[in-house]
Amino acid sequence: MKKIIIINGPNLNLLGKREPTVYGTQSFESYFESLKEQFGGAIVLEYFQSNHEGAIIDKLHEVGFSYDGIVLNGGAYTHTSIAIADAIAAINTAVVEVHISNVYAREAFRHHSYFSANCKGLIVGLGLQGYSLAILSFVLGTNANG
Repeated sequence: MKKIIIINGPNLNLLGKREPTVYGTQSFESYFESLKEQFGGAIVLEYFQSNHEGAIIDKLHEVGFSYDGIVLNGGAYTHTSIAIADAIAAINTAVVEVHISNVYAREAFRHHSYFSANCKGLIVGLGLQGYSLAILSFVLGTNANG
């Protein structure tokens, strides 16, 4: 059975409360329960969230050699953290980068990701559904080479 983890970065613990016009009104915990139901017996699905860069790096190191997939929404660290980008490059487990909002329709500083070059793929602007699509890419075994 495949083991996949979702790692969310800073401020994503406030989903459902923070800027509902951008991020929606559903909490991530509630959405995570629906993901577990959706993928049921197909995978083991875990969730980790931290507002601290080092904790995200530690989690990537912990799971990055034994899990089958990592779905990462680094929040604002996407645009600032070379350290997290280096952690992604250092591990064997493939990472799909996810962003709830369309970062390219927002402030210019959000248009650059330090993570993308080291990720299997990128899903942007599809709301919480982006997480489901990222998980599906691991379940189906899709990659950039077909």
